[in-house]
Amino acid sequence: MPKKRSGGGLSSTQQAAKFLGVSVLAGAVMAGIALPAVGALGLAAKGSVESFDELPANLKTPPLSQRTTILDADGGQIATVYSRDRTVVDLKDISPYMQKAIVAIEDSRFYEHGAVDLKGVLRALNKNARSGGVSEGASTLTQQYVKNVFVEEAGDDPTKVAQATQQTIGRKIRELKYAIQVEEELGKKKILENYLNITFFGQQAYGIEAAAQRYFSKPAKDLNLQESALLAGLVQSPSRYDPVNDEAEATKRRNTVIHRMAEVGDISQEQADEAARTPLGLNVSRPENGCITAVADASFFCDYVREVFLSDPVFGKTKEDRAKIWNQGGLTIRTTLDPQAQKSVQESLTSHVDQSDSVAAASTLVEPGTGKIVAMGQSKPYGYGKDETEINYSVDSALGGSNFGFPTGSTFKPFVAAAALEEGRPPTQSYSAPYEMPYPQTVRGCERPWVNDANYKLTNENETEVGPYALKEAMAKSVNTYFVQMIEDIGMCPVVNMTDKLGVVQGNGKKIPQVPSSMTLGSTGLSPLTMASAYAAFASRGMYCTPVAIESITQKIGNREKSLEVPKSTCSRAMSEKTADTVNTLLQGVVDSGTGQEAGLSDRDNAGKTGTTDERRNAWFVGYTPNMSGAVWVGSATQKVEMKNITIGGTYHELVFGGAVPGPIWRDAMTGALSGKDSPSFNLVNIPDADRDQDRGDDGDGRGNDGDNGDGGLIGGLIGGGNGNGGGNGGGGGTEPDPSFSIPEGFIQGQGNGPGGRR
Repeated sequence: MPKKRSGGGLSSTQQAAKFLGVSVLAGAVMAGIALPAVGALGLAAKGSVESFDELPANLKTPPLSQRTTILDADGGQIATVYSRDRTVVDLKDISPYMQKAIVAIEDSRFYEHGAVDLKGVLRALNKNARSGGVSEGASTLTQQYVKNVFVEEAGDDPTKVAQATQQTIGRKIRELKYAIQVEEELGKKKILENYLNITFFGQQAYGIEAAAQRYFSKPAKDLNLQESALLAGLVQSPSRYDPVNDEAEATKRRNTVIHRMAEVGDISQEQADEAARTPLGLNVSRPENGCITAVADASFFCDYVREVFLSDPVFGKTKEDRAKIWNQGGLTIRTTLDPQAQKSVQESLTSHVDQSDSVAAASTLVEPGTGKIVAMGQSKPYGYGKDETEINYSVDSALGGSNFGFPTGSTFKPFVAAAALEEGRPPTQSYSAPYEMPYPQTVRGCERPWVNDANYKLTNENETEVGPYALKEAMAKSVNTYFVQMIEDIGMCPVVNMTDKLGVVQGNGKKIPQVPSSMTLGSTGLSPLTMASAYAAFASRGMYCTPVAIESITQKIGNREKSLEVPKSTCSRAMSEKTADTVNTLLQGVVDSGTGQEAGLSDRDNAGKTGTTDERRNAWFVGYTPNMSGAVWVGSATQKVEMKNITIGGTYHELVFGGAVPGPIWRDAMTGALSGKDSPSFNLVNIPDADRDQDRGDDGDGRGNDGDNGDGGLIGGLIGGGNGNGGGNGGGGGTEPDPSFSIPEGFIQGQGNGPGGRR
């Protein structure tokens, strides 16, 4: 077997054979041009073409792939992403030294010959014959450019790349014919410009601008003689002459280019000698590619933008079409991310939850009335190491999130209340709401009723929680039995209609199951983005807007720019203004005197709801002001950690509540995000207090319980079970019973439906 060179090239014997074949082919092609009737050439071998004249007349040059820049709402850079790191520049923005260096070493007669340099072929043949190897090539710079076009068109497809570079007569014929076309249509200067923008220089740098930045941290227009010579020398074999990994070999190659420039008269011998004595002078900038490099811990938001681009039909009919545009790059994507809000969210998350904790936290903020996502973060950083993750806990599975989302507990109850109000129930609606009760025998659904055929039961948080309750107090204390009685009254279909209008779907994209535990107590997995967007409809007086992350996109193709269409938020009325105003009044009571007091903001109108699921595997706070809505989830992505006797962010918790851990995260995140911004007011309504005996052992601290449990069975009775009661924040009012219902490990992830919530 012939021995390969250290740079991965062919042996001298192989190169000589290849060179001879190409040289003969060049003559044959020229004969074919002069004598079209002889165009057949008898080239029937695999990989060849039948006739020179049958080749398409025009070389289709794909737009050069470039880096994409993702910006925040203020125009600050979040990250750059690319399949090929390239920035296309005009010839005037490339150092004259660089232009001369590449011509001198690759094709010194570039300005004197046409597409095929027959004189150069003969000279090289003679020189190589005398040397017994291949010391000089005959491929022109124009031919090299055409070959690079074939490679660029192949993209990252290894099969297509192999076809674009295969050593066959057929490919050489195509290359030569297109070189002739390119010479006629573009002219020398444009060919040189295109060549310098398309060529690979190693170290992930495509094109001279990226190469100048990679090796010398400067623009291509500022390259000096020796720097230009180094980069020109890389083209033949970027790996062999890599100055980062082999300085000695790179120096020899650079000096070869310098002395060649002197030979052809581009520089004097004195200049060449002086340049050859200088050190390489590298000032390497490491490649920074992808969302993992995003600033302000915005990696998950950056990844969400990428997922939106690859999934939204506005960017192409198929995923392949969209991926092609994304990989093509050259995009400048202006997003909705508010740097102030993002900074506040991330600081709050990391100050309350440590990266090494056994649980994680995620939070998303959206703007009511527009759907704009202004912040998205989580406590475990984006990455692939210990205590890192590439899963975005804030979004649905289809956009890079967890498989099923996370059960929301009592944060689901406002949807039930809104549905009942829309059905005409008054805000003073009262139910008996006992401490313990069986689920209703039947609950009406949209198509068929749910039947309690296993006598499932539920309880409130503790035995002191005994009705009757009116809606205002039941919401503030998050009374489970009240909301189950409410859904028995109105049926599940009004809740289905309400959640449909609010864009509420499971983390796996499916609709909420028509099961009482899902329809009242939040036993189904949802994402923080879904919850924040749904609650934003309350803040905007009943108008739901689909979430959006992208404001605008411009695409650079060559030196031209064009605007791309982007997804728009669709806003629609989900409920009447009266219903939204009533829910706002109810949820303001949660942060004023209910389970969410620790989350409340002191300087502006705010409202929200706590939620904690059975076995304390998930804790939530979802809240809003008139101009911002946010959701915070705390829990284990695997759903295996019970947040009892646990330390989170350095603070010990005997039992975790939605108001006690997610609540303060939400409070601090919103405080910073809204600092200096307007403080509008809600349009509150008067909801009379219920006329009832209040002295019944209520929670001494006024926060009550949030006793969502599961319905005692999952997914309409797939699994039997007992109660899902759990501990409240009893204060002066009662004990903290442990849940009597347990779930097999992995069941929530596998089915996307867990037990109901508590507080």
